[in-house]
Amino acid sequence: MPWRILEPRGSKVRQASERTPSTCTLWSGGETEATTCGGRAGFPQRDRTTAHDRTRLALPKPEVAGLGNPGLLGTRHSVGMAVLGQLARRLGVSESWVRDRRCAADLALASLGDAQLVLLRPRRLMNANGRSVAQAAELFGLTAEDVYLVHDDLDKPLGKLALKLGGSARGHNGVRSCISCLNSSAMPRLRVGIGRPTHPNAVQAHVLGCFSPSEQELLPPLLERATDLLLDHIRERSQGPLSGT
Repeated sequence: MPWRILEPRGSKVRQASERTPSTCTLWSGGETEATTCGGRAGFPQRDRTTAHDRTRLALPKPEVAGLGNPGLLGTRHSVGMAVLGQLARRLGVSESWVRDRRCAADLALASLGDAQLVLLRPRRLMNANGRSVAQAAELFGLTAEDVYLVHDDLDKPLGKLALKLGGSARGHNGVRSCISCLNSSAMPRLRVGIGRPTHPNAVQAHVLGCFSPSEQELLPPLLERATDLLLDHIRERSQGPLSGT
């Protein structure tokens, strides 16, 4: 493996639940990192393999980023992070998240066939998610086309999924931040429907609110289907060039 993850210094990490209590339990993560990238703890670092060895090893590609607010866990706006949690469980790396201060995010590497996936949960707020996503892409030498964004979509009812290749932000501030920081709109996106309230003034409360008990019953199969869709698409893209299509 061309990359290894160093264990973070646990004494310096506080859980978000210690700072921002929440009754939503879809995802539990670390504290919000609002500063610029820096420091040394918990970074992916290159193994000392030869150039010949590296050509035979799978490179970390692609990056899958779950957009959201780390201080508002389990809300509709952070459903992308819930999908990342399910993806990590499916790939057997749910206990492998490591804080990386260089990109202000939690990272986990997961094997998928001959490739590795870089799973990312930003520690910055939604409007600044793009900084974490772009810094991680630079860290691993990835292009915008290698970065999957998973995020909520007001214009789709809860339970509906759509995988889109590139395009505009469609009013989503997290996607807008990613487009700005990556200087590209080519990122594939998995849009997870959360439904739009009937009254325009209720949109902010709806987005930042937790899923209702009835909605929570729909979430486990939704997260499973979202994970299936992501993995199927990533496999198809990775196998396409090899099969000559």
